[in-house]
Amino acid sequence: MRVRERDAWPGHTILGVYRPSEPSPWERRVAELRFAMEAHGASVVVGVQGELDVTSSQRFDDCLSEAAAASDRVILDMSQVDFMDTTALAVIVAHWRRQANEGGAFLLAGARYRYTKALWITGLADRLPMYDTVKEALAALAGTGSGAASGPGASQPGEPEASAG
Repeated sequence: MRVRERDAWPGHTILGVYRPSEPSPWERRVAELRFAMEAHGASVVVGVQGELDVTSSQRFDDCLSEAAAASDRVILDMSQVDFMDTTALAVIVAHWRRQANEGGAFLLAGARYRYTKALWITGLADRLPMYDTVKEALAALAGTGSGAASGPGASQPGEPEASAG
């Protein structure tokens, strides 16, 4: 489609033709949020791909609840999380506390520091088990000890301390 000068309003410059079927150059495409659950022996690995924020926190909470109903040992694979806000972090902490209080385990795998920084600042990272990979988290749950947790108190799938909340 060619724009002719007479198509422009007087005093306005046409920078280009916008076709509704094409994304605007000013639009930001957000990757679709995806969850995947996979059983690994007695454990369930929940994979997350995309952005975790206030708009997706209920779906995220529902997914983690479904995983907890399937197993008392849940590993949250965050290696493909592109963004996470504090509402998602609150969902994670709530599920970790619930699993630990019921005698289960809730481990993080592949979480980037920028998304767990609040856990480190509050001291929760010393208690919430974090591993570099799902393989390391599975090894820790299996008791092989071949994977090293990211935090000093994270070498065991421990329980939240009374002072944690």
